[in-house]
Amino acid sequence: MNIKDLKPLDYIIIVALIVVVAIGALVLLGKNKFSKSPVEATKKIAFQVMVRGVTITDSKLPFKIGDESFITIRNVPYTKLQVVDVVAQPRKTIIPINNPQQPFAVIDDYSQPYQYDLLVTLIDDAKITKDGAVAGGNKVKIGLPIVLEGFNYRIGGTISNVQVLENKDVDAINKFVQEQKLIQNVQEANAVAVKKQDLQPKTETSEKSIDLKNKAPKEEVK
Repeated sequence: MNIKDLKPLDYIIIVALIVVVAIGALVLLGKNKFSKSPVEATKKIAFQVMVRGVTITDSKLPFKIGDESFITIRNVPYTKLQVVDVVAQPRKTIIPINNPQQPFAVIDDYSQPYQYDLLVTLIDDAKITKDGAVAGGNKVKIGLPIVLEGFNYRIGGTISNVQVLENKDVDAINKFVQEQKLIQNVQEANAVAVKKQDLQPKTETSEKSIDLKNKAPKEEVK
């Protein structure tokens, strides 16, 4: 085809194609403003997930420090992350009190005995860019909706805090997790021991021992 035979529309299409190819090449090379923010480092991050008004009728929280929780971000399954801290608070309510300095008090809401607000802290590896931390292709920022899932729970919350960790921070977190796991193991062992003791049938000897511990033995009435 002769160049002289090209119409103005053909020139526009050719120029557009050249621009698209050029932009694509620059994006791949990461040298223009259309490309993603360059990765400055890969570090550990800790982020907190606030879960409000979750109903828990079990005597134990579904989360345990040291366990893993499966994460779903924007309805897209991501991965399992370690839980490094859990804070649970019963739902609160405000009541007026006769005090000019502080005319109200915050107490547990007894009308909602099984309602809790949870603050779950997790740790993850993330790429650190100028736009923030990126994990699993998602920018991990405050306000990001997230779903936590485990053996007996699936609850949704919102990221409320994000922190980039240094090595000393990671070491401190790992130490804290190990200490809490030891405490949990001791508590569980004690609970099992108490339960076994409660299930044991009372014998005449054990009843007599308890009686002697609390009071002097009664004389037998003849």
